[in-house]
Amino acid sequence: MDLSSAWKDLLKEEIEQDYFKELMTFVQEEYQGNHPIYPAEANIFKAFNRCPLEQTKVVLLGQDPYHGPGQADGLCFSVPHGVTFPPSLRNILIELQEDVGKEIPFTGSLEEWAEQGVLLLNATLTVRGGQAGSHQNKGWERFTDQVIATLSKETSNIVFLLWGGYARKKAKLIDANKHLVLESGHPSPLSANRGHWFGNRHFSQCNAYLSAHNKTPINW
Repeated sequence: MDLSSAWKDLLKEEIEQDYFKELMTFVQEEYQGNHPIYPAEANIFKAFNRCPLEQTKVVLLGQDPYHGPGQADGLCFSVPHGVTFPPSLRNILIELQEDVGKEIPFTGSLEEWAEQGVLLLNATLTVRGGQAGSHQNKGWERFTDQVIATLSKETSNIVFLLWGGYARKKAKLIDANKHLVLESGHPSPLSANRGHWFGNRHFSQCNAYLSAHNKTPINW
């Protein structure tokens, strides 16, 4: 299991449970099957391995990995260098530009965010190519819910970014007395065009909170 030691220690009880072992067996069989599975097997736990536990300051929650060829890179909303921006990612970068004045980059990779302490966590970490939601309800959500709950319990002053109805349901897992929970509509065109995304100013609010708690802001 390609999960860094600090995260493995934090989540030890969870990954030793039977459901998680069954999940790993299912995932392994899927990668060995006749369907393309995303992201690449080596990137299943990339969100954790690019964001060291002791540096985690922000948690951004997605739902499923991208299910199109070459898009999913193991980080929610992110795509590899050179891949066209999916619509939700483009709207994220537009809001970022409007909020903090950051020019829209040439790459859709959010790896630099991860390396600064942003846990780019999908609720489900794998998916069959072309079949959105195909690995839901197999155990991933139970695992990632526990990640959120454990971070809430064991740390303090993390910013949780919950975008869209699915992510916002996770607020119940978070102690809002110890952390900042920022909620808005989803950056998808459907939600954004209805006025539920643009103008949420989450990036500047996040950095103001981090600065107020003596943490280095994120260079979005």
